[in-house]
Parts: sequence; C-alpha cells; structure tokens
Amino acid sequence: MTRWKYLLMLLGGIGISNVGGWVYLIALNLIILNETGSPLAIAILYILGPIATICTNVWAGSLIDRVNTRRLMMGLDVFRALCIAFIPFLPSLIYVYILAFIINMGSAIFQPTSMVYMTRLVPEEDRQRFNALRSFINSCGSLIGPAIAGILFWMGTPHTAIQVNAVALFFSALIIMMLPNVDGRLEETEEQRFTWDMIKNDFRVIFSFSKNYTYVTKIYLLFSSTTIFMTAIDSLEAAFAKEVLSISDTNYGFLLSVFGAGIIIGSIINSVFSKQLAVNLLIGFGTIFTSIGYIVLYSSNGFYSAAPGVFLIGFAVTFANTGYLTFYQNHVPVRMMGRFGSFFSVMEAGFIVALTVLIGLASELTSIRPVGLIGSFSFFILGLMAWKAMAGGKRKEYFQKGADSNNV
Repeated sequence: MTRWKYLLMLLGGIGISNVGGWVYLIALNLIILNETGSPLAIAILYILGPIATICTNVWAGSLIDRVNTRRLMMGLDVFRALCIAFIPFLPSLIYVYILAFIINMGSAIFQPTSMVYMTRLVPEEDRQRFNALRSFINSCGSLIGPAIAGILFWMGTPHTAIQVNAVALFFSALIIMMLPNVDGRLEETEEQRFTWDMIKNDFRVIFSFSKNYTYVTKIYLLFSSTTIFMTAIDSLEAAFAKEVLSISDTNYGFLLSVFGAGIIIGSIINSVFSKQLAVNLLIGFGTIFTSIGYIVLYSSNGFYSAAPGVFLIGFAVTFANTGYLTFYQNHVPVRMMGRFGSFFSVMEAGFIVALTVLIGLASELTSIRPVGLIGSFSFFILGLMAWKAMAGGKRKEYFQKGADSNNV
C-alpha cells in the first residue's frame, strides 16, 4: 500500500504538470497569434520542441545517468516555472521565442529523466498498470487543460493562464520533493567530470548495447517510428477537418472530445486488465489498429464518418503506448536508460521535423486527403512490421513472465 501511495503521488504530479502544459501551450499560441496574426508564427513555435530535443539530448543522457534523478526533476520543474512566469514581462516576440526554446530544452531533459526515475520507483509487476494509469492521466489532462485555459481566459488574459502554469510546475516540484530517493548507487559516479570524451564513450556504450540486443533496439525503433508517423499525420488533422470535411469549430471540438473519450476508455481497460493483457499483443494490435483509425479518418466524408476513426486512434494508441513503454522499462538497463532514450530521441526529433515538413509541403502541392491516406497506409505497413516482430522467434524470450533485462 505504501508503494502505491508514492506511485499515486507521482501520477498526481504528472497530472498537474500535464494540465499546466496544455494551459501554457494554448495561452502561448494565443499570445503569439494576437501579436502577429500569422499561422507561420504558430508553426515556428511547434518546431521549437523537436529542435530543442536535438540540441539537448545529444549530451543530456550522459548527465541523467550520473545525477540524482529526483533532484534533477525538481530543478527542471522550478527552472521551467521561473522561465514561464517571466514570459508576460518580455518586451518583444523574439524574446518569447528564445525563452520558449529554453523551456523546451528543459522539457526535453525532463522526459527521459522522469522515465529513469519511474522505472526505478515502479516495480516490474506494476509497470503495465502504472503506464496505463499514466496514459489515463495524460488523456484527462488533454481534456481538462483546454477547459481550464478557457475559464482562465474568461477570467483574465492569456498572460494570467501562463502564470497559473508556472504555479502548477511549482506544485509538481513539491510533489516530487515528497517522493523517495531511488538513486542509491550514484556516489560511485558523481565525482566524474562531465566531458566530451565521456559523451563519446557513452555513444559507444549505446552502440554496443544496440548491437548486442538488436531485438530491444528494433522494438524501440518501432515505437519511435509510431511517434514520428502520428506527429506528422496529426499535423494535417485540423486542416483536413476544417477545409476538406467542412466541420464547424464546435463539431471540431466534439471530434477532439471523441478522441479523448477513446483514450480514456482504452486506458481504463488497460489498467483494469493489466494482468490479463500480454505486452506483445498490446504492441502488435495497438499499432495496427491505430493506423486503421487514421485510414478511417482520412477516408471519411463528414463528422459522423470521421468520429469512429478518431475514437479508434485514441482507443488503440493507449494499448500501443502501454505495451511499448512497459517493454522499454523491462528490457533497457535502468543504469543506461537516460543515455539510450536521449540518443534515440535526437534521431526521432530530426525525423519528426523532416516528415512533418514533407507532409506539409506535399499537402500544399497536391491536396490533404491523398497525402493523409498515403501517410496512414505507410503507418499501417509499420503496424504489420510491429505485428511480425511480436510473432517472431524472440517473442518467448522477451515477453514471457519475468523476462527482464534491466540488470543486463
């Protein structure tokens, strides 16, 4: 019971941070839109995230695996809170972009740090349920966050909402402070100097692990590819709904609610039946049915034909994410998880930027529906690859109960 007390506290911190993140994103969008009136200015804001990941995660993994992760998470939350609180006082838009980029750098380091901390805190037998609950919390945040942002805009201005997010991050830091210290063996490494030679040696460690454990790397790359495809295809979703399907703003809001409902129902099923649902089936079926959801969406002709596709995307992606994250936590050694995740996230961010730009240009030169369908069918092929990987000879070795290489 004590164990789950800490896990629920961690989920609470994640929830507060997630809701605050949505409020911050919507408020910053409105601030920039009010200043410029330019969709391009908003697009630049969205590209800052992947670029920040590329700039930081080349070296961040080496830092994460050598410091106290709980203290680093607290420090990053406080740092981001201070930066966000300073945004309303900036004199011009260029400073907003610079500070937003710095905040994104902090978020890029926080994500792999929190993954290492969660893997150490959550026992292997609880990880699948914890990941499902985490997905549920995040999906609730995607519904509650915009609603809170709307209330704050009604009560004040986007700048008020920005300040509220800064407070939310301070609360998140306080919750993390009350969690246990799980980095018991860092005294051996904390005296090492942080140098370029250390980073190069860490790259060699990652390459060596990837070569020796090709199946683990293959599954992680499938997970990264899922993220890349979803991010790129999602960039067309609003334009497709508004311009091709001619859906009103109100109905588009309902469509997003249908997506959120799919995530919530999928997450509840995942958490309730975590002991019965096999990780390999979560990955295989989840990836395939997520891609089918996109095919249904981009084949639709109106709200009612698009809604089942949007629901299926939200429903199926929770199974895929829970499966991938559980596999990752169970089979990548926790002592090098920061380096492994950070290294591959750099490549993932680069591909996200490239594919998103490519899909955007293709939809401008041709039309949105065929580009969306080509992207969706390409995603479906990826789903078949995931299913084949789950049904291969390595399945018994890596997916049987107790198969854990965290101590490799």
